[in-house]
Amino acid sequence: MRFRRVASSSRISLEFGRLPLDPLSTWQDLHNFQNKQEQFSFFFFWRRSEKYLKKMTLMIFLVMLIMESATEKLCPLRASIDVLEGEYFFLCYLESRQEHFQEEAYTVNWYKESAGKQQLIKETRRIVSQMNFLEFWPAELSDSGNYSVIHSNGKRNFTVQKWTLNVLERNKSSCFNENHLTTEIKSAGIGHSLKCSDLSVNENDSITWYKDCKKYEHETEREVNFRALTVQNSGIYTCKILISHEGTIYYSTNTIKLVVEEDAPEAFSLEIVGHHEEIETEIGKEKILNCTGFLGYYMQEDASLYWLINQTFPEQCTDIPENEPSICEEELKKLQLGNKFYITRLLRIKKVRDEDMHHNFTCMLQADESTQMKIVKLKKGKTQDLPVHIFTTGMVLALLFPFVAVAVVFVFVMFRVDFVLFYRSICRRDDTAGDGKEYDAFVSYLKDCVSPIEEEREFALKILPMILEENFGYKLCIFERDVFAGGAFVDDIHSFIDKSRRLIIILSQNYISDRAIYELESGLHKALVERKTKIILIEYTPIRDYNFLPESLSLLPSKRVVKWKKDKSLPVNSRFWKNLRYLMPAKPIKIKTTGHYNNLDLGSKTA
Repeated sequence: MRFRRVASSSRISLEFGRLPLDPLSTWQDLHNFQNKQEQFSFFFFWRRSEKYLKKMTLMIFLVMLIMESATEKLCPLRASIDVLEGEYFFLCYLESRQEHFQEEAYTVNWYKESAGKQQLIKETRRIVSQMNFLEFWPAELSDSGNYSVIHSNGKRNFTVQKWTLNVLERNKSSCFNENHLTTEIKSAGIGHSLKCSDLSVNENDSITWYKDCKKYEHETEREVNFRALTVQNSGIYTCKILISHEGTIYYSTNTIKLVVEEDAPEAFSLEIVGHHEEIETEIGKEKILNCTGFLGYYMQEDASLYWLINQTFPEQCTDIPENEPSICEEELKKLQLGNKFYITRLLRIKKVRDEDMHHNFTCMLQADESTQMKIVKLKKGKTQDLPVHIFTTGMVLALLFPFVAVAVVFVFVMFRVDFVLFYRSICRRDDTAGDGKEYDAFVSYLKDCVSPIEEEREFALKILPMILEENFGYKLCIFERDVFAGGAFVDDIHSFIDKSRRLIIILSQNYISDRAIYELESGLHKALVERKTKIILIEYTPIRDYNFLPESLSLLPSKRVVKWKKDKSLPVNSRFWKNLRYLMPAKPIKIKTTGHYNNLDLGSKTA
């Protein structure tokens, strides 16, 4: 028989306790007897029966009280309940809560809250309601929620009890869930019992105990008894109950964390933490001496702790740096760590002097007519060598630094142009603002010959302006494109070179002509004598001999020569265009992702 079945039968016991017993009617029947002796005998029998029935009523009342207590233990009144998924569980309420409809017929309905509304629970094979019990065979994660049980007599409803059920996910790597255990803290040396779950089970149900997820041998009862606890008994105990229901085996677990602490000794010795000691320090440095006394397992109000310097009391610290003595004693402090009590006091030495090395600093602890003392002496510390790991690290860094520095310089030199261009784009640097110039560069190229240098002319008139003007926002002055015919040739060249910040000369073996040489000499004069214009040389075709050029050209820095390498130099992000932009004046620009040069059919001409 299940324990809850016994609890439910207490209602039958109550009805049995109300069986009618009418002494008056029985007494009237006695008057029908004529024999007074028989009347007396029957009266005596009735008096004995009355005493017997009173005893029976008292026994029934005691049984009811025991059953009610058991049911109360079975049906805890807590509002929030945790249970593990996959285990048998039930909700129930005390039958004593049925007083509101005691003399009337009523129905019991179980509800679960869903989307803010109460939904009547319909019985299934897994969820079964039996009067004051709602059983789960077994509980699932979806069962979490708010539950209530309501009594109704057709006219009004009465909410008997409410619960919040939390179905916890089972830990697949352990036999228990950390959030579903109770902790019991006990002292070593006492007897103690661990009790399994109070779920109603058959007396024949199998019970197995585990300690730290390992089977606890020879323990199959509802309780594990310890005659005298030891620290080794500490652990996590889990009892597993197997329950048979309609041919299926279900189970329920209960986990208890047992913590066994060693008892605090009744007798203890007053003591100062630590022993006599010598402390290393240095002259001129601040030093703080700490003295701590152990008082036991309760605070002794009469305990005192103080310092002595060569048997004399030091001054008290004032917390005012200007008025602080060279050696002072701070206020007494009381501490509690767990169930142990301490007092502590600091002695502050502002600057250690040579004479302090010869003093005895004595800590005194007094309580319950007992005195303890601890002597502290100072000594000069040894000069410590540089730690090996610090020395090794320093040597490695010292050896690596030159290599790192050389590598940094090498990277900067190799990618100097990229760094400068990146800096210009980030800082939006503009060297053209307010200089009065109209053009960023004047382009000089061979114009007299046609057949052998046609591609050079196309480079000057199409490719160069397409990249520098359309992609990078520069403004070029190309004589053949921008200078109108009819003016004085010499004056025009002087004027446009003056208006330009750079002079770009596209060099080839056939560069020299009257017009080209005049543009070159004018530019050299501006660059070397007047220092108004900087020259950029583009070596369009390889030149083996520069003797055909003016000697003054050799005075220009070699870094201002950029070499065109045909197809390799065509992409807008090639080294040629980066070097050319580096020599051009800094100007805030917005680089386009594509350029029209991709559509030029230059392959046949430059191959």
